[in-house]
Amino acid sequence: MGGTDSGTEVLIIGAGPTGLVLALWLTHLGVRVRIIDRTAQPGTTSRAIAVQARTLELYRQIHLAEPVIERGRRAVAANVWVAGKKRAHIVFGEPGANISSFPYALIFPQDEHERLLVDSLAALSVEVERGTELLDFDEAGGSIRARLRRSDGSTEACDTRYLAGCDGAHSSVREQLRLGFAGGTYAQLFYVADVQASGAAMNAQVHVALDRADFLAIFPLKADGHARLVGTVRDAALRPKEHLSWDDVSERVIGWIGIHIERVNWFSTYRVHHRVAERFRSGAVFLLGDAAHVHSPVGGQGMNTGIGDAINLAWKLAAVLHGRASASLLDSYEPERIAFARRLVATTDQVFTAVTSAGAIARVLRLRILPRLLSLASRFETLRSFVFRTVSQTSLNYRRSSLSQGRAGAVHGGDRLPWVPMSGIGITSHRWYRSTGSCTSTVKPHPRCAVCARRGSCRCMCSHGERRCAVAA
Repeated sequence: MGGTDSGTEVLIIGAGPTGLVLALWLTHLGVRVRIIDRTAQPGTTSRAIAVQARTLELYRQIHLAEPVIERGRRAVAANVWVAGKKRAHIVFGEPGANISSFPYALIFPQDEHERLLVDSLAALSVEVERGTELLDFDEAGGSIRARLRRSDGSTEACDTRYLAGCDGAHSSVREQLRLGFAGGTYAQLFYVADVQASGAAMNAQVHVALDRADFLAIFPLKADGHARLVGTVRDAALRPKEHLSWDDVSERVIGWIGIHIERVNWFSTYRVHHRVAERFRSGAVFLLGDAAHVHSPVGGQGMNTGIGDAINLAWKLAAVLHGRASASLLDSYEPERIAFARRLVATTDQVFTAVTSAGAIARVLRLRILPRLLSLASRFETLRSFVFRTVSQTSLNYRRSSLSQGRAGAVHGGDRLPWVPMSGIGITSHRWYRSTGSCTSTVKPHPRCAVCARRGSCRCMCSHGERRCAVAA
């Protein structure tokens, strides 16, 4: 066995988007982290592709929003097709124009997203330790000792104050905690493909096509003529999964929606699950992202919800580790995030079943009722605004949290502060702005803030009420 690492404050298991954002946020807050992943290389194929407005708002706090936007593609509108006919057209920018400074859907594939996060971490001198897996861990005396195995077969012990399980649906952290993961698996087999294509549907808009037995979604990528397709594999039960290829995909919907596939860069199949862990925390061990909840891809919520978990937990861990809050602050993580995860799984399950099920009732919902509702919603500003708030996660609140108190007009404790456009420029309302009328300020650098250390001063959109960097607030 190798040596023992005792300099880690938070050990993060799993280097997907959730683990990477947790590591990045904690590092910005001056917390010493290690992040490990048992895979030798990051994934090159991915299903998650949407970055929602609320995620971009949070990314802006660590100056990550612009790099994400530059690398992604803004989808200006979505179209819903039923049996070869366009039944609804929804323009993204309009309903969110007075809600967020990011009133659109950003298409940014998960594999590219992860590379950006890894590079951002590397710039802060934090490297992902690939080929390293968690064997087991024990919690005692206010700390955790985790046993790790490296790619060369050697092992080491890592002593840490907290451990974060961000290791996906098959989480070894969750399994070692012996926590239930209730839910199920949808019967349908789905595919995801990265393609080069041409045709009427390759117009920088999102297209969702519904038919009696098929489902297809087309998402435009950054490069012109490139798209990510997600759809169902018909009669999948009749073929061994390992033998499936693009040739097994039905061309019926692809044909009538108007897209000509010129090249398939990669193709993968997968099952969709809907599950929520019975607990998100056990002592000093936390579950985040897919380790805590998995659900259908409806609305592009999964990756964004995991990122939300990471940011919610990060500032609380930093506050406790830096002595600015008692350990009881961490008690708020599970109730805040598990309530949202349960609602999300229940909602997306209902919609996903209606969209993909082969049953007679589901077909009526999919082919007749749902298109009419979407067409109706596209005509009324109130309904369009409701859809944007829900999908963008800007409506998420923690009013029932133990941390939330008070009310100022329509804004309750636990609400996301409203976005306020001023002088033609959109800014996010926050404590520093409300108290000084200024978005940025230069103050004495916070001694434990990595951002301040690099810049020599703090200039960020945050609160400086206690003479500290808001990134560390």
